[in-house]
Order: sequence, then structure tokens, then C-alpha cells
Amino acid sequence: MTPQASTLEQWVDRYMNFLVVEKGLADHSVAAYAGDLRQFLNFLKSHCIDSFAHADTAAILKYIIELRSTGRGPKTRARHLIAVRGLFQYLRQMGHLSTNAAKLIDLPKGGLKLPEVLTVQEMERLVDAPDRKSPRGKRDAAMLETIYAAGLRVSELVALTLSAVNLESGFVRVLGKGDKERIVPLGQRAMGALADYFGAGRPVLLKQVASRYAFTAWGGNPMTRQGFGKLLRKYTLQAGIHKRVTPHSLRHSFASHLLEGGADLRSVQLMLGHADIATTQIYTHVAQKRLIEIHRKYHPRG
Repeated sequence: MTPQASTLEQWVDRYMNFLVVEKGLADHSVAAYAGDLRQFLNFLKSHCIDSFAHADTAAILKYIIELRSTGRGPKTRARHLIAVRGLFQYLRQMGHLSTNAAKLIDLPKGGLKLPEVLTVQEMERLVDAPDRKSPRGKRDAAMLETIYAAGLRVSELVALTLSAVNLESGFVRVLGKGDKERIVPLGQRAMGALADYFGAGRPVLLKQVASRYAFTAWGGNPMTRQGFGKLLRKYTLQAGIHKRVTPHSLRHSFASHLLEGGADLRSVQLMLGHADIATTQIYTHVAQKRLIEIHRKYHPRG
């Protein structure tokens, strides 16, 4: 191995360590980045590029074109480009590069799938679907209100403990990816549903069985992701929503509705628990699409 090639790989190793230690990315995410960047390094070596400073925009674009020529779809090519962008941004922050040449290349069309979101009216119908007079209905309503109010991943929702929910201050403490903790507001509707469930629903479901989890199934066991998915499909039908609604759709809706309402991207990033604001930026496409529709409908020359 040449000294130059060694330097390339050493920088990638440092970046991987940065993702683990500083960004707190999960092991599978780091492994995916490492695999994509390994292919990028092989491309550089095969084209006799021995320094990242020599990997200009034209070289990176050629790499993306080669990926397409080998049958890689737009989503895969976008993922590779995002990996290279992240590496180059790190190299720039470390003073190894003066610019991020990868930022000048647009993501392949169709590479980032716009998230399926519910309208505000559809979301209201969905959270109102459970029968809030029954213990199960109280639980289900509280789960739907909470996942939407706080923009939780389904894994975060089912893992919530009683001690993580603070109804007095109106916040929920969430343990996200990479064991990173964040505090997210709940809002009045979710707080009301949770108070009703904790007071009159959860004790009936537990039947004097102790459990540390906020949302329980029979026997005090925590609700599972699969269990919540089944409940969501049931209430989607009841609400008359003719879309493929998944737990992640509710998280998408949370982010999109905030941005449409005027929230800044940085605040939404913090509430979602994204390590990189670039991950949050996909939601701006949804908000922009909605703005375009409003402009066309209401502007005299739209």
C-alpha cells in the first residue's frame, strides 16, 4: 500500500471514529457509511487519485455515473453521494480541504423518497378514532397523540417508561439512536390523553401488575412495534384514511406540519433527534410543495 493510499484510508478511519464518538451513530449506520466509502476509495485508486484534494467535483460526478452504469438505482446512488458529502464536510472541518466538492452535485432524481404525510385534518381524524371511554381506547389514543406530538420513532414510543413522561412540565424524555437523549414538548392534547390513560386506563389494563413501561399490553409487558402497527392500521381504516399509513408516517407528519406552520429547521432537527441537519432537510421538500400549491391556488398570477 502506498503512503498516499494509506492516508486516504486513515482519513476515512478517522471519520468513522468521528461518527461513532461525536455523532453517536448506531453500528449498522456506521457500517453502511464504511461500505460506501470503501467503494469510493477503490474508485479513487483505480483512477490514480491519491489525495482527497484531487477528488474534485468532476471526479465525484464520474463516480456517481459509474455507479449508475453498474446498475445502481437512484436511491443507492444518493446514499453513496451523501456518504461522500459527509466525509468531505468532515475533511473541511478538520482543515484538510478548503471546500466540499461533493456539495455541488445534486442528488439523483428519485434518490430521496419524499415522505408520505397525513394532512392536519387526517391526523385529527386518526387520533380521534379510538374509543376513549374504554381502557384500551385510552391507551391507544395516548399512544397516537404522543407519537405525533413528539415526533417519535415507533421504537422510542414503545420503549417509553413512566419516569420519562413529565406531565407537570409537559415534556417527554426520549432515548434515541446512539443512546442519545433528547427532551421534546408534548402539547396540551397529548398531555390530556396521557393523564386520562395513566389515571383511568393503565391501572385497569395492568390489573395490579407492576410495569415500568408507559404503554403496556397484557401482563404488564410493553407494547411491541408490531402491536402498535396493527392498532395503527385498524384506526387508519376507522378514520377513513385511504393512504398507506405507517408509524413513520406520523413522524413525517409531525416534522412537515411544524415546518408548514413556520418552525425553523434547527428546532425540528433537535426534536427529531437527527445528528445531522441534512437528514431533516428532506422534510423541507414537503413543506415547499405545500407552499407551491397554496401559491398556485391563491396568488392572482399563480
